[in-house]
Amino acid sequence: MSVRKVAGVMVAAVALAGSQLLAGSASAASGVQGRIDSYLAAHPGERQLAADKATMPGGTVTFAASDAAAISCSAGHLCIQDGNGKRYDYYYCGYYDFYGIGDGYFNNNQSSGTVARFYNENGTERWSSRAPQSGTASWTPVWHIRPC
Repeated sequence: MSVRKVAGVMVAAVALAGSQLLAGSASAASGVQGRIDSYLAAHPGERQLAADKATMPGGTVTFAASDAAAISCSAGHLCIQDGNGKRYDYYYCGYYDFYGIGDGYFNNNQSSGTVARFYNENGTERWSSRAPQSGTASWTPVWHIRPC
């Protein structure tokens, strides 16, 4: 095989791989937008802030393209990622309805000793987290959250 032919085959392979990567990125992006659109339709009054972020009562929710075992969280915040990859970022105190489902993660990165509380459907406390603390949780039975 000539050098010119080998080079042509290599260029074609690189172009094909690049187009597949772009298609995968576009697919992931459209999946995130679809989830944001569904969220906004179900939560009138909330708005999209960025390609992957929307407002929610008490903070913001970020729609991740993929799951991550450890989630980052700014100082003073309570962050949650549910089983669908939705990321919730609470930074205001209050009592909020919660719509996350599945098994996921939390990072209570609030001031040391601040207690986040997680409630059942009937409003009884299910469990709590004293900052700083992070770990895993089942979000399906959590209906309400009081970040601090």
